[in-house]
Amino acid sequence: MEFNRKHLLGLEGFSREEIIHILDTANSFKEVLSRPIPKVPTLRGKTIVNLFFEASTRTRISFELAQKRLSADTVNFATSTSSVKKGETLRDTARNIEAMKIDMVVIRHGAAGAPLFLTQCVDASIINAGDGQHEHPTQGLLDLMTLRDKFGDLQGKKVVIVGDIAHSRVARSNIYGLQALGAQVGLCGPSTFMPYQAEHWGTEIFHSIEEAIEWSDVLNVLRIQLERQEKGLFPSTREYRRFFGVTRERLEHAKRDITILHPGPINRGVEIESELADSEFSLILDQVTNGVAVRMAALYLFSGLNKETTDA
Repeated sequence: MEFNRKHLLGLEGFSREEIIHILDTANSFKEVLSRPIPKVPTLRGKTIVNLFFEASTRTRISFELAQKRLSADTVNFATSTSSVKKGETLRDTARNIEAMKIDMVVIRHGAAGAPLFLTQCVDASIINAGDGQHEHPTQGLLDLMTLRDKFGDLQGKKVVIVGDIAHSRVARSNIYGLQALGAQVGLCGPSTFMPYQAEHWGTEIFHSIEEAIEWSDVLNVLRIQLERQEKGLFPSTREYRRFFGVTRERLEHAKRDITILHPGPINRGVEIESELADSEFSLILDQVTNGVAVRMAALYLFSGLNKETTDA
């Protein structure tokens, strides 16, 4: 299919066909990663800057590795050693970067809408690596790819996102992507972790982890994001584990196979039992592997190679 988007800001509004095209492209790059020399010249001559205003391990390393596998030139921007510490604005940072003839920007920022703002400041393609409590589209795509590897068609599959929905950008990208592919989506967590707009998302809402497990084929377990929360949203991690922790005992009570995803980092023994994260139920390491392939696909498709592009 013709792919004419310039920016990847989120999965909201993406069609089933567009998402499948990205995932099919990721599958082709996954084959590249299995080669003795896992590198192709696809983005040779392209310069990509990684503009991370928040701490990140998996996402940043995954993007850097994807860029190297595609033979792109990579520039890493660290806010701790940049002019941001001296008061430079995002607009000025962006314009200075563009003056260096950058082709693409991968940005993670604590403010929702920062990637969208960047599209108004520079001509480069923008890839959102997570913005505030808005979206994390490549995480959503790699979760979809992991489930597609296991189930094939996701039409009618029941996926429950468990945990801190209100503060999660991963949850939003998963909801939009899963619904586009025909899956049924549920949300589970304390009422204080449910955003006010959840009732408009067309999802099932559970306040009992047992009921959520009984309904679901897949649990996508989120960590409690203490760094984005106000105090007083739940009594303690011990209480959260007691009422909403995903444990082997709870899964086995369902008497059927349940698949576990987790975007990481994992708070072992809080939102998920430590042993369960490494068990036969878990596809967590598959998610990590698929992350590089998905980001290779995103960098390639949104680079504008061999086609005319329009803003998305």
